[in-house]
Amino acid sequence: MNEIIRQRLEMLREVMRQEKIDAFIFPSTDPHNGEYVPEHWEGRKWISGFDGSAGTAVVTMERAALWTDSRYFIAAEEQLRDTEFVLMKERIEGTPSIAKWLGVNLAHVSGGAVVGLDGYVNSVGEVEQLAEDLRRQGGITVRTNFDPLEKIWKDRPAIPDGKVEIHPAEYSGEGADSKLRRIRKALSERGINGMLVSALDDIAWVLNMRGADVHCNPVFVSYLLIDEDDTILYINKVKVSAEAGAYLAKLGVRVEDYGMVAEGLKRYHGYNILLDPASTSYAVYNSAKCKVVREQSPVPYMKSVKNAEEIEGFRSAMLKDGVAMVKFLKWLQPAVEAGGETELTVDRKLTALRAEQPLFKDVSFDTIAAYQEHGAIVHYEATPETDVKLKPEGFLLLDSGAQYLDGTTDITRTIPLGPVTEEQRHVYTLVLKGHIQLELCKFPNMASGTQLDILARQAMWREGMNFMHGTGHGVGSYLNVHEGPHQIRMEWKPAPLRAGMTVTDEPGLYLAGKFGVRIENTLLIKDYMETDFGKFLQFESLTLCPIDLSCADLTMLTAEEKQWLNDYHEMVYEKLSPLLSDEEKEWLKTNTARI
Repeated sequence: MNEIIRQRLEMLREVMRQEKIDAFIFPSTDPHNGEYVPEHWEGRKWISGFDGSAGTAVVTMERAALWTDSRYFIAAEEQLRDTEFVLMKERIEGTPSIAKWLGVNLAHVSGGAVVGLDGYVNSVGEVEQLAEDLRRQGGITVRTNFDPLEKIWKDRPAIPDGKVEIHPAEYSGEGADSKLRRIRKALSERGINGMLVSALDDIAWVLNMRGADVHCNPVFVSYLLIDEDDTILYINKVKVSAEAGAYLAKLGVRVEDYGMVAEGLKRYHGYNILLDPASTSYAVYNSAKCKVVREQSPVPYMKSVKNAEEIEGFRSAMLKDGVAMVKFLKWLQPAVEAGGETELTVDRKLTALRAEQPLFKDVSFDTIAAYQEHGAIVHYEATPETDVKLKPEGFLLLDSGAQYLDGTTDITRTIPLGPVTEEQRHVYTLVLKGHIQLELCKFPNMASGTQLDILARQAMWREGMNFMHGTGHGVGSYLNVHEGPHQIRMEWKPAPLRAGMTVTDEPGLYLAGKFGVRIENTLLIKDYMETDFGKFLQFESLTLCPIDLSCADLTMLTAEEKQWLNDYHEMVYEKLSPLLSDEEKEWLKTNTARI
């Protein structure tokens, strides 16, 4: 038994007993519904030991369980071993919902069971749905005004207080004053007087400011209240330098303490206010005293369509990233053959090469350097305990990215380090075909990513194979590497695709205990043509890096797929070669040769 987790559960249950709470739910999110959160709100990780970015821990007086998706099944099984927590595999037949599981496990409680959760770190939409589901499980009630971590997490990290920075206009492409006007116009057209922005990347985008409060994501903890004639930033004031304060004052943005947001909503003078139930915490939502409009925020969609300067920034960032990737790939195989390289050492090498590039700020997420069977763990992250030596054989799956001041990158390459098996070659080619077919797609303006998703899967579906994660996500402009509202995935996501959006193309296949394959480029959606049938769009690869074909079965590729590869590699060589040494240029020429 993991003694640390056992002690934490013991402390939690003692507090639950005192508060007459029969179960407590720990989500992955923070008060801003973030995917990646400051350490202060990593309660789910602290109580369970599972460190994936998605998951929900539930603890009763007798049992504990953790729900997560397919990206983390293998990692969660390992991390939950020797704890009370039972892994619940989401979207797998036979896995009960949290409400149904609680209904079964609290059926013995007389007088009606009480389930607790912190109303500040659960969105109003999630709390309301859970409360309804639990009511149907025998009248279980929900309590939202208590956070047991305040009592039992003795060394809980503080909320970050790092300084915020002004994002230069040459990279943002639009002033914050213009963005505020656009938001007010969008609200006015819907008959809405104001809104509270809770999502941290939305706030950073609106104000053209950046921070360092969340690992790999240049955002800062705050709320932004916008009404018809006033804008208030709720933030720890020590984070605002004199320069940032003067900038905000010029924009007409008042600064108030972060902890005053609930009071600010109570004082809000407008007739109504937009609070997006998907991103507003339950506790903050219930502070509003005026009429609440429950609609999607207009900000994510505005943010997702990049302007000309942001697009140029992406292109510049991809050039820098491509140079770093070529230097790395040229170094990798000889280094592995020489011996001594591991998953962690190649991670450090690639990060160091990126750090040499102008405008580099950080990685955009923790690098996934996964050798052989580790590649089957979709979001594997090497640790000193799991780190393995690389051999001149098999696959290294390398999913990585960087934050540059002018753009964010996200790329995956599956790299043969030597001989591969026929099975590996076949699976690699199925993934490659899916990647190319999506990039080749031409589609109507405003189509949904779900309508395109089959293109990345059809070759593997014909052989009874599939992957359970999404095929593509939006990418921020020196912001979060995962950005919505648009996605490409099997599950229905209605957000329409428009010219100017960025999105990844990253199909994969994972054979547990053997290996994994994923190939990813970041794409720009742009105009294709306009006919009597309307406007059509297409994809352009922004990522500049060779795709290894030495491990592909070229007989499986169509003539069109081969032509796409030749065109892509020609572009990669043309754009990167002027930035490389003669040796690097020669390596790139060989690895982008026509087939």
